Amino acid sequence: MNFFRNSNQLVKNGARLTQLFSTQANKEIEKLVQNNKVVVFMKGVPEQPQCGFSNAVVQILRMHGVKYDAHNVLKDDSLRQGVKDFSNWPTIPQVYINGEFVGGCDILLQMHQSGDLIEELKKVGIKSSLLEKETLEK
Repeated sequence: MNFFRNSNQLVKNGARLTQLFSTQANKEIEKLVQNNKVVVFMKGVPEQPQCGFSNAVVQILRMHGVKYDAHNVLKDDSLRQGVKDFSNWPTIPQVYINGEFVGGCDILLQMHQSGDLIEELKKVGIKSSLLEKETLEK
């Protein structure tokens, strides 16, 4: 009986620790997305993305000339899971603009293709480099 009682206590303590780490990760992630205009949680780093989807996000943001805060989820499992929990979105990369979750690669690509990304960037005071190229071509 004592063994089961101790095991139950260990499970409860483990659940409390998991909740504590989850709460701390959420606070850190919230601070990151609130303190930067554009944040990307990705596999790898902008100079060396470690998956095709992260690379696509990097290329899109590069085309627009966007400076952003990037975080490599492969270096920290708690960040990798924490950002998924924070956004309630199961995949990486994840893009945030002005503290709001935008989505992953597919959504950013759609926004780029439709021109919506230029508008979203403009709302936060970022002028897309693509607008400057358009002006030069005319």
